[in-house]
Amino acid sequence: MREAIARANYEHPTPVQAGLIPRALQGRDLVGQARTGTGKTAAFVIPILERLASPSRSKGPQALVLVPTRELAVQVRDEFEKLARGQRVSCVALYGGKPIRGQVEKLRRHPEVIVGTPGRVLDHIGRSTLRLDTITCVVLDEADRMLDIGFRPDIEKILRGCPRPRQTMLLSATVPPPVQRIARRFMDDPESLDFSADEVSVDSIEQFYFTVDNERKFDLLVRLLRREEPRQAIIFCRTKRGTDRVYRRLKKHYKSVDCIHGDMPQNARDGVMSRFRGGKLTILVATDVVGRGIDVTGISHIINYDMPQFCDDYVHRVGRTGRMGREGVAYSFVMPEEGIELTRIEMRINRLLVRDEIEGFDARVLPAAEVPAPETSEEAPQKPAPPALRGGRRPRRVRRAL
Repeated sequence: MREAIARANYEHPTPVQAGLIPRALQGRDLVGQARTGTGKTAAFVIPILERLASPSRSKGPQALVLVPTRELAVQVRDEFEKLARGQRVSCVALYGGKPIRGQVEKLRRHPEVIVGTPGRVLDHIGRSTLRLDTITCVVLDEADRMLDIGFRPDIEKILRGCPRPRQTMLLSATVPPPVQRIARRFMDDPESLDFSADEVSVDSIEQFYFTVDNERKFDLLVRLLRREEPRQAIIFCRTKRGTDRVYRRLKKHYKSVDCIHGDMPQNARDGVMSRFRGGKLTILVATDVVGRGIDVTGISHIINYDMPQFCDDYVHRVGRTGRMGREGVAYSFVMPEEGIELTRIEMRINRLLVRDEIEGFDARVLPAAEVPAPETSEEAPQKPAPPALRGGRRPRRVRRAL
């Protein structure tokens, strides 16, 4: 394990790692609260690998990690493989969008660790291709996000199927009441550890906003990218259709750009994330599918093309930059009617965003009342009035209903 940690260039533990790893090695149930980008994944991967029994003593999976998204499942699996190098430990990622037959074949080889989304894990349990009776450790990673997107019934069903006693670790950026209820119901006297700073967003991330009309957003985006020349940037949109639209228009200006959202085939999503992590893509247009837990260290800029629906989503979007203490910058496009959303975000992070402007660029659309009327000639022919009916009445308009 020391050799694997050295190969991964992990020199000093982050606060969440220094706090969680010793307690997890003792087999205690833990609730760890820390924002993204603080090294939470290694904080549970290392103790799991250290506590695994030898394969000869267990004929089934020993650890189960539940995550909210496919991309995070791949990332956690890669972390296991990186830190398990040199050991006879195998890890399988189970998630939708991939043929289930290939996953079944991997499960037949009796992997020690399972990482998966709740829906696909339940699918394998229902097919009897995955048994939970040998599980000794369960991790709920990004628990608040899993509950936000409706995985609570699946999570509870999986936890009920896992044997007791076991070790359970719950890691989350926030611990709202639904997460607390899960901890009380399925964990054994858990110890709560809060590693989140008083300020949600770290000081290393500069945060600005533009006031802009919806019709001028894309022009502002192009001007901003030209001014900033980001090393790598994520542009967040609220909808899948909006993501596709911005990507198609941006593709005309930049070659190194791609998009990702939930309607894309899994192979395409994996390819986009692989190219982005490898530095082959400079700009990624995305929905909040990459707003949680995805670790790409080269991101220098975050642009909220659409304001997020919830304040915590803003925190997680911005958390994609400034990873592990690096510097980063975030810009948000705020329409005039979205002032209250901006205020809520500022209250959530206990910090005022700085207003920014691009010299020579007008972010407003001129109101119709201010647009000068075209000049008319006195000799211009006037449109004849509609003929009046007998008695001076005008023709009555009839509105037809379907």
